[in-house]
Amino acid sequence: MRPKRTAGFTLIELMIAMVVVAILTAIAIPSYQTYVRQSRRPDAKQGLLDLAAREERYYTVNNTYTGSATALGYATANFPINLGTSMQDYALSVTASSATAYTLQALPLNDQLNDSCGGYQLDNLGNQLNIYPANTAGTTIAGCW
Repeated sequence: MRPKRTAGFTLIELMIAMVVVAILTAIAIPSYQTYVRQSRRPDAKQGLLDLAAREERYYTVNNTYTGSATALGYATANFPINLGTSMQDYALSVTASSATAYTLQALPLNDQLNDSCGGYQLDNLGNQLNIYPANTAGTTIAGCW
């Protein structure tokens, strides 16, 4: 009579399964992080467009643009204004303001610094640029604006 073989997995089978899971995880986590960064871009764009609308409303009433956050209706007194989730993804600011022109920026913060699009810039003429790497003059990168 032969001894009954116990059911279960061998050590080799368990090691192969662990290697497969590790490979899938190594591929999935960076892809997920890239997807999350891309999903935060519309917040920066919308924040810049909202700030531009506030500048235009201020100009309509006062015949000049302003660099004051409180004059534009924000609760905080100074720029930059943090924008996004509790992680604070972008900082919104008026980088140049005169009676006839303004330049707005949304600069990435924290993990958003790793986004390939970098920051965004918008001026009173509607020119849209990417600022990449952050805080330097940029050009439009396809798929970002």
